[in-house]
Amino acid sequence: MMKTYNIIVLLAFLGLCWSCQEDEKVVLQQPDSFVLNLPKYASGIYDLKNTETIEFTTSQPDYGFTAVAIYSVEVSLTQDFAQAVTLPGTYTTARFNISAADLALALVGMHGVTEESDYPTDPHPLYVRLSSVLNTKNDGAVKSNIITLPQVKGYFALDPMVMPENMYIIGNVAGNWNWDGATEMIPVWGTPGKFWAMQYLGQTGEGANAQIKFNYAMAWNGNEFGYNQVTFGEGSVNLAGIAESEGNIEIGNPGWYIVVVTTTINGREYEYAVDFFPPQVHLQGGTAGGNWGTTDEKYRFTVPNLSSGADAAFVSPAFTNTGEVRASIQLPGHEWWHTEFIVFDGVFVPRGAGDDQDRITGNAGQKLYINFTTNTGKIE
Repeated sequence: MMKTYNIIVLLAFLGLCWSCQEDEKVVLQQPDSFVLNLPKYASGIYDLKNTETIEFTTSQPDYGFTAVAIYSVEVSLTQDFAQAVTLPGTYTTARFNISAADLALALVGMHGVTEESDYPTDPHPLYVRLSSVLNTKNDGAVKSNIITLPQVKGYFALDPMVMPENMYIIGNVAGNWNWDGATEMIPVWGTPGKFWAMQYLGQTGEGANAQIKFNYAMAWNGNEFGYNQVTFGEGSVNLAGIAESEGNIEIGNPGWYIVVVTTTINGREYEYAVDFFPPQVHLQGGTAGGNWGTTDEKYRFTVPNLSSGADAAFVSPAFTNTGEVRASIQLPGHEWWHTEFIVFDGVFVPRGAGDDQDRITGNAGQKLYINFTTNTGKIE
């Protein structure tokens, strides 16, 4: 009987404690500041070109409870932080390392130099502080004290060059020199910086030859490139009858073409090669007699007549079998599926640089229609 009574008392006591805990509320305190410690070797020279990282340590702000603070590093050339820069990355531990390369890149902008010869060569003071928040809403936002690194030696650091992710064709028949109507090219799978498009390059309504340029942004921003900024692939000049016209690429042989742009990086510059290929599209796989990677003419789409203009469909031969509908163009040095595409619910969808596409089934005797200008299509 005594044992039962003890258990009841214990349960009642635990319930009372739980009730007290539920009544307690966590209250966020807003600290005025917190401590960023001076690095151990702060008096030495931080040579950013020969340093990978710089270590910092801090004491967590007193928020009134244990929390995971999110720290950002702010740097300035002046102690008043009038033109402070926040470095890339955030940290959630009291000891962390920042990238010397990121700091060097920030310093180039802070010094406002655009030429290596203008960059200051002597070490100079750099002021550092931390910003702490608790979440993306910036709850608990607070700045640390400011520390001084007396001798920081930067260098003329530059952003790493990366391949463009987009490419556009503009011209008198491709958008009428308006970027809103430009052709967005399609990435070639597995080859960053390489793009393709099936492009109508017939004559204008006034009988002028097609003229085009390219850019990786939809803008007249000085990065557009034409005849004088590219090299042409073997056979392209004769095939398309290419000529120069006020810096544009003029097409002397009007027609449909597969246009390919290949980007390479040379130092701090992009270099471009442009190829023109015949407008050949092929069925692949089950609907092409089980042939994969085929360029056989009997599985080739018909090409719209030039009199039909840009808004006309390429039409496949009738499907040989019921099965998955897959189609592609073929580029030299690439597998067929690097440039494959299909139609989903009336929309032309290229694979591009993405994963394998969903499957669509077609019936024997049906055909695939693709309008490369409007990015539409159908199976019927």
